[in-house]
Amino acid sequence: MNRETFWKLIGEHVTHEEGEPMLDALESALAVLPPEEIASFDAELRRVLAESFGWPLWGAAYLINGGCSDDGFEYFRGWLVAMGREAYEAALRDPDSLAAVIDGGAEFEFECEEMLHVAQGAYEGATGEALVISSAPYPELGESWDFDDEAEMRRRYPKLAAVVLG
Repeated sequence: MNRETFWKLIGEHVTHEEGEPMLDALESALAVLPPEEIASFDAELRRVLAESFGWPLWGAAYLINGGCSDDGFEYFRGWLVAMGREAYEAALRDPDSLAAVIDGGAEFEFECEEMLHVAQGAYEGATGEALVISSAPYPELGESWDFDDEAEMRRRYPKLAAVVLG
């Protein structure tokens, strides 16, 4: 599955209730595809998750959610993918752009663990078998900094900090 088709499926089938992604329609849309296409969707998801792995986005997730563990960062990136291509690509270019995505958002953590498993559910529903997950290599995180240093976070993410910290 190419990147265009991947994002098209997400754009057409992920809905949002008060900012929270709903994935039932996406799983249903995937379940009617040939099994190799479902697996290909999951492989593309793994590539997208790997390319979004880095301290700049992790720092934004930490600020937005008031902390962010390793698993929390995976779930945050699942949420970001569920928000669609435009939000995802803007956040990779400039994580501070997430201020516009979360501004006025619901009172919940910006995470979507379900996105990480949507193809698995569709594959199992379609075939009765478990999907073998392929992983993409993760890049180095880059140079880190103290996420608890409010002044540094405000410097790096002025718009996000204004929304989250006031």
